[in-house]
Amino acid sequence: MLRNREIRYYLIIFSLVSLIATGLARVFLSFEATVFVLITALLLMSCSLLFTSWRYREIERLSDYLRRITNGDHSLDMRDNAEGELSILKNEIYKVTTILSEQGSLLREDKIKLIHAISDISHQLKTPLTSMMVMADLLRDSKLNEEKRIEFTRNISVQLERMEWLVSSLLKLSKIDAGTVLFKKEQVKVLDLIRKAVGPVLISIDIKQLKLVVGNDETVSFLGDLNWTAEAILNILKNCVEHSKNKGTIKINFSENALSTEITIEDDGPGIPKEDIPYIFKRFYKGKNANEDSVGIGLAMAYSIIKSQGGAIEVISQPGQGAQFQIKFYKQVI
Repeated sequence: MLRNREIRYYLIIFSLVSLIATGLARVFLSFEATVFVLITALLLMSCSLLFTSWRYREIERLSDYLRRITNGDHSLDMRDNAEGELSILKNEIYKVTTILSEQGSLLREDKIKLIHAISDISHQLKTPLTSMMVMADLLRDSKLNEEKRIEFTRNISVQLERMEWLVSSLLKLSKIDAGTVLFKKEQVKVLDLIRKAVGPVLISIDIKQLKLVVGNDETVSFLGDLNWTAEAILNILKNCVEHSKNKGTIKINFSENALSTEITIEDDGPGIPKEDIPYIFKRFYKGKNANEDSVGIGLAMAYSIIKSQGGAIEVISQPGQGAQFQIKFYKQVI
């Protein structure tokens, strides 16, 4: 404490003032008054030094606390309910520590997600890459007949399209996870949304001779992003088309009430087993009824898009009775 220049200056000035006060008391007052002034000055100096020493100990504790936080120990609690500057400082430091701890946890979670994402991407790309390498090697054979050459070339093209879709989907999911996607808040008519989403799957619907039944209420709308929501609906429709039996039916109904706008997409396929339902929106999860070519990313993307806009999605299904996806976009509370 005495190494502090300010404390030394304070003691010197205090001593000079005390000596002057004692001298004046000796000149103008009695001996007893002089002794009283001297004792009072010494007591005041002692109290001041004790108080300053206490503050130094508290500051030293804060310094030790900050050092331990720097070393990664965020479990300490320095909160103080007393009044005073040091108590306020302790509480503010604790608040900052809590924020840093939460941010550190989020960064660790993001790192784990990134590791898992890279692992998933590597796993998903490994199979088509291996397949294409084998077929490319076979295509080098000059004795390979034309029919096989056409088949291998077509398979390579299919695998490349699959990889392109997978990479594009993973990039979209990564943007959503990172919070870099700015979802628009505009009034979207559900009928326009359905028309936009249905377009890319019309060929698949025709191939399987499916019947598509869509509501026709042009007044139903919600506040959201047309393009991103169409992407979500498209992935749900792809799932329904994939699991619908030939000449089956897909129904799309929608309605609006005072609390929300609801969209229901229903197929008449084999349904989803009960044990698969809790995981159906998990990334890369493949249920028992999933096709071999399924990656398990479409429904996960639909879930992320809808949830990021404050909506909700759930699936209701019974084995052999198809699956029904219920989507809700809640209205803003004023």
